[in-house]
Amino acid sequence: MNESEVINRLKRIATDPAARGLADDAAVLDGLVITHDTIAEGVHFLPTDPPASVGWKLVAVNLSDLAAKGAAPRAALLSLCIGDEDWDEAFLGGIEAACESYGLNLIGGDTIALPEGAPRVLGLTAIGKAGERVPSRSGGRAGDILWVVGTLGDGAAGLNLLQEDAEATGPLIDQYRRPVPLLAAGQVLARKANATMDISDGLLIDLQRLAEASGCAAEVDLDALPLSRAFIAERGQDRRARLFAATGGDDYALLAALPEGFDPLGLPLPSDSTIAAVGRLTEGSGITLRDAAGPVGLPERMGYEHRRD
Repeated sequence: MNESEVINRLKRIATDPAARGLADDAAVLDGLVITHDTIAEGVHFLPTDPPASVGWKLVAVNLSDLAAKGAAPRAALLSLCIGDEDWDEAFLGGIEAACESYGLNLIGGDTIALPEGAPRVLGLTAIGKAGERVPSRSGGRAGDILWVVGTLGDGAAGLNLLQEDAEATGPLIDQYRRPVPLLAAGQVLARKANATMDISDGLLIDLQRLAEASGCAAEVDLDALPLSRAFIAERGQDRRARLFAATGGDDYALLAALPEGFDPLGLPLPSDSTIAAVGRLTEGSGITLRDAAGPVGLPERMGYEHRRD
């Protein structure tokens, strides 16, 4: 079963309204936004990654889900596999640093020991306080403009560099290992957006999920994708590079569907925010791509999806 098939099966169990039909980044229960993310060695981080960066990343990817719902971090539960003492100590240092940076209080969790040599699997449940509005993925409407806050492709480009050279360094490596959750921007967007989510598996596959949940189709202008200077220096900005950025994953940018005619540049976003209009929702179903040269065929791989073949 692939990820979407598993989620469809779980929908038969997760019938409480708090689950939002398992079609959102997080659950919403009694004024709290609750999410859980797991990261696994060899899937979300490399065995050679510094353990402190793995701890930071585990916290950050969960906080990115809270950011997508406009929630303020409150507390967390940690699921920890214990093994090598030095690795565990450094990993917990990364957890501590991220929690202190974002005001997240660790209040409990669980520890287990795996057989020697087993890949590490680590989980965190993050709990946030909901704002006045908690936009879902399903609130988008035909005509809404699609905005991305943050840049695309950096994390995937950093991973590729590390796969070629485990000692590589630079801003792309930093973005892959230590993503920054856009909490302040998410809280601002939540007040006006019809639909929001974070981009973790790749813009195209995540947009597909938002569009399907909203009962819409989507159009994307590849030329409009926000790319960092570091990404352009490494991979360029031609059609091939932009398709890579749209499908690579590990971005932790935010995707928002805002009413046509509304200009988010007038919102009190953090001064260092990167925000770009990348397309729109339309009537129908499916995703279409274009750039200055005309229509672009959908890539075979839209993004990252967990599956066991």
